[in-house]
Amino acid sequence: MALVGLVLTKAADYLAEKQEILLVKALHMNQKVGELQVLKEIETNRVKYKFYTTLIILVVLILSGTIFLYKVENLGLVDSFYCVCSTITTLGYGDKSFSTEGGRIFAVFWILASTICLAQFFLYVAEVNTENRQRALVKWVLGRRTTNVDLEAADIDDNGVVGAAEFVLFKLKEMGKICQQDISVIMEEFENLDVDQSGTLSVSDISEAQIC
Repeated sequence: MALVGLVLTKAADYLAEKQEILLVKALHMNQKVGELQVLKEIETNRVKYKFYTTLIILVVLILSGTIFLYKVENLGLVDSFYCVCSTITTLGYGDKSFSTEGGRIFAVFWILASTICLAQFFLYVAEVNTENRQRALVKWVLGRRTTNVDLEAADIDDNGVVGAAEFVLFKLKEMGKICQQDISVIMEEFENLDVDQSGTLSVSDISEAQIC
């Protein structure tokens, strides 16, 4: 089950990425949108479009399972929907199930696909929620006024002034994009490459660092 789940998860990701392009093109059907613009919008709203795509596929799977049970297994409409819900959530009470040979052949593929799709759906729900919180934080950071305390915190080299690079790093830290540990690791690498201790990197610094 774990191996099949891994394969189907990869397949679901691939399918979701393919459907994203179709979804974006459908949303902009009446507009002249180039391939580059489509890809740019997908990159910007990737998690949201994956969520919508997975939701659509999940609804299709639920409807197809319900209709199949209603038509082929001769269950009532409510019982069919109940069986679908208990099956894809892996509860499987067993009081309602696929009983015919054709129904079980259908179930082999349908249960695997729908269960993995539901798991992907919950994953994207969590990702959308996290992304929304992140965007709200970014909006707050960019909207608030910069104070003297902020300038002191942004002054990494303690020279009394804040350069563009220092200000960018400070804002990225506030947004949660990076942390102080990330900066320390990168600065350590910079210092190792800055062989002549000039505070800047040159081709000669890189060459000498590689020799050392």
